[in-house]
Amino acid sequence: MHTGCDPRRRSAPGTGNTGAGGEGVTRADLGKQPRDVATMFDAVAARYDVTNDLLSLGQDRRWRRAVLAALRPEPGERVLDLAAGTGTSSEPFDSAGAHVVPCDFSVGMLTVGKQRRPQLPFVAGDGMRLPFADAAFDAVTLSFGLRNLHDPQEGLRELLRVTRPGGRIVVCEFSHPSWAPFRRVYVEYLMRALPPVARAVSSNPDAYVYLAESIRAWPTQPELAAVMRRQGWTGLAWRDLSGGIVALHRAVRPLDLPA
Repeated sequence: MHTGCDPRRRSAPGTGNTGAGGEGVTRADLGKQPRDVATMFDAVAARYDVTNDLLSLGQDRRWRRAVLAALRPEPGERVLDLAAGTGTSSEPFDSAGAHVVPCDFSVGMLTVGKQRRPQLPFVAGDGMRLPFADAAFDAVTLSFGLRNLHDPQEGLRELLRVTRPGGRIVVCEFSHPSWAPFRRVYVEYLMRALPPVARAVSSNPDAYVYLAESIRAWPTQPELAAVMRRQGWTGLAWRDLSGGIVALHRAVRPLDLPA
């Protein structure tokens, strides 16, 4: 587990610059606006869970278990699962006894999710303007969705706003393998193998081309920790999963930050 104390910065593989205005976060410059991204996810909603399972070789189930272990929800706690999609990521919190609210800005994803998981209280919402009161949740989590926000930093500030003082956040996001030989192999798979595989199994392969490009443009683990700290989160720590293909970042909202 890393504590986010390393101030060094480096560019993501193949990008040369991961920062927008020196802040260290940018989405892949694909001309995607929030409505375009929502439409893209609407188009893949029906087969999204199956496609993710295939493309990750089943690792996505392990990643969900790691998020649950990192957040440690208590029975009765209020948990916001942002970018919840069809609610697959929300089910473990519900099973643990937490009151989980799956939130997403893709109506297509929410529609499929409500059909499959009618017990969950799905909410449509924009991650940069969340439809919740200040300090409404004991914990918030975001899996594979921070990259898709038009302004990830604003999204982190919104998540801080709706988290109670002393509450916690877990961000699960694609990242960068730390071992250079593996990183080269991974980038090769990401940019050359993922798109053709997606064309074979997905109803909208362009969504997975976007996925590959946005992952390459995403900050490294220390960079993302620094960005979260600048948005007001404290106690930053992160853990690599699957060799750094995915990273879990944990933090808390300061007790002395006004609600």
